[in-house]
Amino acid sequence: MQSLINHLRPGAVRTVKVTGFDGADVLVQLVDAEGGATEIGRIPRQEASMGRMEHPCEVFEVGQEINAEEVGRWREGQLHLSARACEIPALRSFLLAFERGQVVTGIVSEVHNFGVFVHVDGEPDGLCTGFIRVPDLTWGWINHPSEAVEAGQRITAEVIIAETRSGQVTLSLKALQEDPLIRFADQVGRVLTGPVTKIIPFGVFVRLAPDVVGFLHLSELTHESVETPDQLVNEGELITVKVTEVDLQRHRVRLGAAGGVEQNLANWRQEN
Repeated sequence: MQSLINHLRPGAVRTVKVTGFDGADVLVQLVDAEGGATEIGRIPRQEASMGRMEHPCEVFEVGQEINAEEVGRWREGQLHLSARACEIPALRSFLLAFERGQVVTGIVSEVHNFGVFVHVDGEPDGLCTGFIRVPDLTWGWINHPSEAVEAGQRITAEVIIAETRSGQVTLSLKALQEDPLIRFADQVGRVLTGPVTKIIPFGVFVRLAPDVVGFLHLSELTHESVETPDQLVNEGELITVKVTEVDLQRHRVRLGAAGGVEQNLANWRQEN
């Protein structure tokens, strides 16, 4: 994650002159402080503009000077740049003011199955700059982001990273919530009963406490030959398990069969 964040951090801004097009890419020449042309660079099509276009020639013309952000070097050291990162100066200034870990407020704009868009306080008019990925909404288990927030809701969140190239600031609601596993860590070795929340081909997830779900591998369910766990248990069914590990770093709970695999299966069959 840290390497990805480092890659997405804003690069230096350079003044470049458009010299032509290579397919859908824009070829540019860097301009030095005295106005002279120096190194040849490239603006990939996806870095040309935030707006929709068929070809960058709709946005740029040969001889035009623009500002572009350094992205990195590819193709035997050729410098790649992003014009979209500098396309809206007010947006760039707004995003550059954020720091990782900063707490911001805003209003939820749209809720989708892939994440949540947020109008962050102070953003330029007409834009929606905040985005929350599904894993950053809550520590708890949810089937859809609408279970965590709703459109029009005012929220407080923590900044993960502000990206000038995407024009967004990635936020986290979860970062401002206490990790429920911290208080659950002393439950290792305990035998608990909870409902099956999800069944996958190689095991089941069991809710052990509010916002705490553990994983029980299929091998802990039975030594018999079965294709999937749903041949043994159903979603919503209460099962008894033993907490074998609480991994705070990876944020996961590993479970084992309480009283042995075959005894556990026999108990479930008797109860059902």
